[in-house]
Amino acid sequence: MDFVNYYESPLGKITLSSDGTKLTGLCFFDQYNYAGTMDSPHSEKELPVFTLAKSWLAIYFAGRCPNFSPEITFKGTAFQERVWNELQKIPYGQTTTYGEIAKRLAAEQGQRHMSAQAVGRAVGHNPIAIIIPCHRVIGSGGKLTGYSGGLERKEKLLLLERVDSLQTGTM
Repeated sequence: MDFVNYYESPLGKITLSSDGTKLTGLCFFDQYNYAGTMDSPHSEKELPVFTLAKSWLAIYFAGRCPNFSPEITFKGTAFQERVWNELQKIPYGQTTTYGEIAKRLAAEQGQRHMSAQAVGRAVGHNPIAIIIPCHRVIGSGGKLTGYSGGLERKEKLLLLERVDSLQTGTM
């Protein structure tokens, strides 16, 4: 059974999910794929991992980089999990591109090329938004592209982290 809890952020209600021990999901309540982060059935419950995740979020939304992280676990394809692990390496306040992630993953596997679009699809299915910072992945040339929580939120998250090299406008 999964458990859920909620956090009221400055950018909207966030749904947290857990297997009872670790955080398994974090997404905006109105996010198009939020239900995919939870198994059925699930019930609302306060858990230590939710308390820790809410503390992390409070520090983050206060404009500071949390120096801890709640324990997380995720389930995806082997490729998705490699991408999600790569996302966790992006430092607070910095960005990378889908293409740069594809190049790193290709090099790790001894491949000459990997599709940036495939990386983008995996990024788009990140089950633990913000903590696994998929919002820090941008398009080539600094353009904001793709974010299941909405591009407006992506821009606000990056501005919160003081990322100032964004190209806004036609996204």
